[in-house]
Amino acid sequence: MERNRAMIVVILLIAEVPAKGHILDVCATCHSNANCDDKSEGSGKVCNCKYGFVGNGRTFCQDKDECQIDANQICGQHTTCQNTYGSYYCTCLAGYSPSNDMAVFIPNDGTHCQDNDECRIAGSCGAGAQCRNLEGSFDCSCQLGYQVHNGVEPFHPPRDKASCKVVDCGQPASVEDTVLLSVTGTTYSSVATFVCDEGFVWRSGDNSSVCGADGLWKGPNMVCEEVDCGSPAALPHSHVLWNKSSRMGTEVVYQCNSGYHNVGKGNVSICTSAGQWERPPVLCQEAMCGSPPVIESTEQVWDSHSTLGSTVLYVCKAGFYYKGGLNISMCNENAQWTPPTLLCQEVLCGDPPTLPHTGQVWNGSSSPGSTVTYYCKIGFYHREGNNMSLCSINGYWTKPNISCKAKCGPIPLLAQTEVMWHNRSVVIYRCVDGYHSWRGSYASVCGSSGVWLRATLRCIEIKPPVNHLSVLNEKCLHWRAEKYEEDEEVYKVTYIGSRDYERSFHDRGKRCLSSKADQLELCLNLLPVTNYSISISALSSRFTATISTNTSLTVPPAPVVYYREFETPVPTLRLRRSPNTLDPISLYQVFVLPVEEIMMFDCSSPVSSDISIKIKSSTEYITAQIDVGHVRTDMNFTVGDGLYYGGFFNAPLENGRNYYIILRAVSQWKSALKSSCVLWAKVRGTSYVLRVSSLSAAAAIGLVVLVILVGYSFNWFFKRT
Repeated sequence: MERNRAMIVVILLIAEVPAKGHILDVCATCHSNANCDDKSEGSGKVCNCKYGFVGNGRTFCQDKDECQIDANQICGQHTTCQNTYGSYYCTCLAGYSPSNDMAVFIPNDGTHCQDNDECRIAGSCGAGAQCRNLEGSFDCSCQLGYQVHNGVEPFHPPRDKASCKVVDCGQPASVEDTVLLSVTGTTYSSVATFVCDEGFVWRSGDNSSVCGADGLWKGPNMVCEEVDCGSPAALPHSHVLWNKSSRMGTEVVYQCNSGYHNVGKGNVSICTSAGQWERPPVLCQEAMCGSPPVIESTEQVWDSHSTLGSTVLYVCKAGFYYKGGLNISMCNENAQWTPPTLLCQEVLCGDPPTLPHTGQVWNGSSSPGSTVTYYCKIGFYHREGNNMSLCSINGYWTKPNISCKAKCGPIPLLAQTEVMWHNRSVVIYRCVDGYHSWRGSYASVCGSSGVWLRATLRCIEIKPPVNHLSVLNEKCLHWRAEKYEEDEEVYKVTYIGSRDYERSFHDRGKRCLSSKADQLELCLNLLPVTNYSISISALSSRFTATISTNTSLTVPPAPVVYYREFETPVPTLRLRRSPNTLDPISLYQVFVLPVEEIMMFDCSSPVSSDISIKIKSSTEYITAQIDVGHVRTDMNFTVGDGLYYGGFFNAPLENGRNYYIILRAVSQWKSALKSSCVLWAKVRGTSYVLRVSSLSAAAAIGLVVLVILVGYSFNWFFKRT
């Protein structure tokens, strides 16, 4: 019986038209099949067509025809290439068939076209066996690492009931003074690698052990000796601080002798696991400082010695005077002269000091005895103080104490503001707590006429421009807008996606929206199985809100099977796959349910390929697990043939009992799993019915019970946990 499932995907596109008066965002103009990227020189953004498309990225991104390249280069030998929208697929020429027996394929999984061969059907001889094609038949023999079970080689599986069983050496034995570093498995050719235990060094022998075809580990024969570094090396002009231990991890500190200093990169040596002291980074040199530093406008009194403790005296040159600072430099133990801080300054007063609200009457001379006269600027009057400054013989202008007062009177007050700073002629305002500036100037200025030019700052009560932010259906962003006026607001939405199991993966996007509405919605093209951080900014109010969301793995399509009822304990069942399918199925699992009155089956668990988890309960069990790469357009599977499939034993069915055979399709990506199930067959014994069991809402999560009627298939629903 066949059942088709249809999926309807609705994509909501929101036109991004810049509002009048707003600057066009380049990313908002990108074509739907393009990404918005940073320019390489960092001067802005640019639209680039996605992989599989070509164009200018803005007005058009058309499909790239990969098949323009020779089919033999893109698809392999003996193929034809067919272009599709945004991709392509390959087919084989007449007389050749694809290695995965699918009508179409993409060669990124190693699929190629090969000559027809009766032995190309995978699994003909069972796991661990190799097939030899014969005229009208075939026979089997075990591969290296496998042994024939229940027969001799060569054998014919349906006739001889023989199979190949993998050689298993068990866990490798421990070796004295060593630690097991890694083991690739316990089957034939598996390798166990050993390292010496901490404090020991590998002197000789092989450090690996290999599982042989006889089921025994061979090796290792390595010899580990305890680490002993001996005495540390002596270095010139230095001595060591050491506790006399030479075991691994011991540290030795080197110190330079008096009159020498260390010019190396360190002074510690450690006894390593290799039984050797690290090369000491210390280098002791005699302390020689060389020539002392030259200080501008000074002369040196020095005996030309630059050894440790030598000194240099600095004095000011003629025409300069000593202003302060240390005038002695000494050669220290680091072979460097200590920096003198002597300051010698020419006897000139320079520019006279400036005073608030004043102007100057000055002839430009800064020699001792020169004078400057100060006056109050327009809008101020001379209230008190001396208005003269004199250049002294020490090179300083005497400080005048003139006081100029503004004529504008008390400072003006503004609603919902407070004074942040003022100096009688300028007042700077800011909004009080709970309010923010909206429009207008922040300053009131005392004019030359003595009248305040008032600030026009407007303060408005603070409300969050974006609130009640949420994500629906894993792709649509909803929020409520708070605006201070009925103006149109421009929103900028950016999102970044990452995957824990795929560190190199990054998905970035940006959308813009202009609207006067209070309730808004924007749907994004988010990818499945991805962690997203979404940020929305209201540009005019300079407010940003963020939200995080996760997208889930899609559900695989239900398998298409031919339902039948049997009265034989070894029924052969049939599965059909569309020759054009590119579905996300990873593997198939075959379940056997012995019928015992009312039965319940959970399609979502266990969804594990771990062969150690073989039985879910005392009744139902997995009898086979088949990788999707081994399934062709049509697959025949015999329940109870006594062989192993994917590590699970296909046990014979008991005569006189009723069984339901269920086929489960599993999609798996790292830790994310989804599955769907169908009823494949019933093996008759005594009549029973699989009935609905009433469950609470909590128990129904991940567990669904459906009525199974003979001759009908059913779908299992799921809920991602």
